[in-house]
Amino acid sequence: MLHTLLQPAFPDPVLDAQRSFRAALKALAEPGVVQGLRPAHAPSPLAGLAEASHALCLALLDIDTPLWLAPAFDTQAIRANLAFHCGCPIVSARQNARFALLDSSQLHDLSGFDLGNDRYPDQSCTLLVQLPSLEGGRRLAWRGPGIQREHLVAVPLAEHFWQERESRNDFPRGLDVFFLAGHHLIGLPRSTQVAFHGGA
Repeated sequence: MLHTLLQPAFPDPVLDAQRSFRAALKALAEPGVVQGLRPAHAPSPLAGLAEASHALCLALLDIDTPLWLAPAFDTQAIRANLAFHCGCPIVSARQNARFALLDSSQLHDLSGFDLGNDRYPDQSCTLLVQLPSLEGGRRLAWRGPGIQREHLVAVPLAEHFWQERESRNDFPRGLDVFFLAGHHLIGLPRSTQVAFHGGA
């Protein structure tokens, strides 16, 4: 049964994983700037996962990074392929996760995810948020490290997500986020300040 669920990963497992890892680092270093993954270097399709979501899972997850799956992604195929290609444990408790794969239905409540601590802020959970698009929402002003003045970003999210994020960010503690759609991603590190454009 397992072999019927497994799909190939990257066309070139080593180089394509490195390309995706570099794209993820660049996304966090340049918050609000859309990064693209070349289709030729994207992993094989996996039902339910966008190419960018699949690529970051393959590049970032391993045996030391427990993963929490939102119900939309908690399928036999996704579990089998991530376990096989990444070796990551899949956990049922949010507080045990180093990464979480979410869709928009889960963003109203970010409670339970590990925010790290002052001594080890890097132990916090990183959120991989898959969306239908990276455009179409209300424009927000992003400011902070890696941004010269400000970036105006219109990720289609409800206002309560930003309130949830704000209430759980106490730098250096907090949640790093990747927004993913198709072959594209945007990074939102905990150090970035987000405000409604024009102060509204």
